Amino acid sequence: MCTPPAHTSRLRSVPSLVPGKLIWKKRPDKGLFYDFLRNSEMSGSSPFKMRLVHLDLKGAPPKVSYLSEVFPLFHALGANGLLLEYEDMFPYEGHLRLLRAKHAYSPPEIKEILHLATLNELEVIPLVQTFGHMEFVLKHEALAHLREVALFPNTLNPHEAESLALVGAMISQVMELHPGARWLHVGCDEVYYLGEGEASRRWLQQEHNTKARLCLSHMKAVACHVLARHPATRPLVWDDMLRAIPEDQLAASGVPQLVEPVLWDYGADLDVHGKALLMEKYRKCGFLRLWAASAFKGATGASQALTPIEHHLRNNVQWLRVAARGPADMLQGIVLTGWQRYDHFSVLCELLPVGIPSLAVCLQSLLHGGFAEDVKARVENFLGISNLETTDFTGEGAGSFPGSDILALVTHVSLHLRSSVDALLERDRRAGLLAAVGPPVWLCPQVRDRLVWPLPPPAEAHPPRHGPAHPAPGAQPPGQVEHRGAGAGGRPAARLLPGRRGGVAGGERASQPAAAAGLAAGPEGGSQRQPQPQPAGGSGPLRAGPCVRPMSAPAAPMGQTVSAWKASGKCARKTRRGLLPDCV
Repeated sequence: MCTPPAHTSRLRSVPSLVPGKLIWKKRPDKGLFYDFLRNSEMSGSSPFKMRLVHLDLKGAPPKVSYLSEVFPLFHALGANGLLLEYEDMFPYEGHLRLLRAKHAYSPPEIKEILHLATLNELEVIPLVQTFGHMEFVLKHEALAHLREVALFPNTLNPHEAESLALVGAMISQVMELHPGARWLHVGCDEVYYLGEGEASRRWLQQEHNTKARLCLSHMKAVACHVLARHPATRPLVWDDMLRAIPEDQLAASGVPQLVEPVLWDYGADLDVHGKALLMEKYRKCGFLRLWAASAFKGATGASQALTPIEHHLRNNVQWLRVAARGPADMLQGIVLTGWQRYDHFSVLCELLPVGIPSLAVCLQSLLHGGFAEDVKARVENFLGISNLETTDFTGEGAGSFPGSDILALVTHVSLHLRSSVDALLERDRRAGLLAAVGPPVWLCPQVRDRLVWPLPPPAEAHPPRHGPAHPAPGAQPPGQVEHRGAGAGGRPAARLLPGRRGGVAGGERASQPAAAAGLAAGPEGGSQRQPQPQPAGGSGPLRAGPCVRPMSAPAAPMGQTVSAWKASGKCARKTRRGLLPDCV
């Protein structure tokens, strides 16, 4: 029996974080650095006591040296917390060692990240997926028997005792490196195919058993596990799987006394009235605290290269309106999500340095209650940008903040080289179509060896995990939720040069399936595509060379030769639906 802890206020006294004037200097031995002078003024208009920056580390994880530069900027802009989503970048040990990527952070690096966060008054909340978005776990042959549906590695089988033991072991290792964490995010979003496994089908045939009950049962088991071993730590969950559950069933489950839901919506036209009604529903069910989740990047296209700042600004302003209309004192804070992949098998969307201007605009708007001219001037001062353009991409004035050189390069490629990139892709696409009508079969380098059978798209596919943005199956939230993969703008206006891993949306968010493993790796037992060569060394902000630490290709669940797949006719259907690149 799990007994919920007595309710106490979970907010300690947090010093006001005053964005001050940033002074950027050039020093031959240290490069760009900055100090900030604290102002005496502070806006008290933000309804969000906690403002967390979400770092999605499952793609392009930043170097610790870069985090040491950017954390002071987060603090100056008004953030007072971090949501760290490690996935396979966490240094799991023992029987869980197979979960860690080849270039995962080491335990000393994790401790250094936490130390840097403390120095900059950023409270860290770790995130461990425990139900859906378990691809990085269930892709491994040794754990494949714990899948809800044997073919698909995204959802954990809630009926197996070993499933809870696995999740418990993951939580224990993460919490061991995060002692004293006041919150632990346990995911539980977008649990696709729940109820479709054989064990679930048999269970659902019994009287009174429903998918909602099955979902709540696993959530409760995970939350009880956390509270039993870490009574001072409160579990957080993404809310999409809760939205459609009737009030009486949700209230009777006991879940509202155990977890705090994080309501997420990344749409620029977020339904304020619908969200206020949803918050009221959760209040009536017994939830004591709620969180909001907006986005500052990674929610408008699986392969988006440049961040549409205006979209994210509008999204965060809408959340300010929701906070003004929702139940008083229930909102604990807001998470500004920054998805890097829509899921484990997906391509990269905007890199963290590319999204920094959007993050600055969104944080300052949340802090000051809007984006007036004085707020715009402060953002420009923080970033070293003379005239920040929020409504369109520009190739000028990338700024002088940490990682601004990466933004300048991506902007140059995306805008000034776009015509040549599109011409190259069109040439390859036509070559692929001509070759597809008969032997020999032509394949682009990304998939020339073998192609893994991708996951069939769920009714609504999602960006990055929770990250980001598809509604859960059967759970239509109040108002329209924008899919991370699709975004309001459809296909992104700009693309990077070819060569990035993966082939489908990642993270949340034009709509794509939660996994297309075949473009990331060959089938088990088959030859895997080698990672793109990375320059040695480099001083760039992201791991591996100048941009990112190398990432090993994930082992794919099930494979099939390209010729056989093409012959089945499913390849053409998936290409038309945008699930695979045109060159396939």
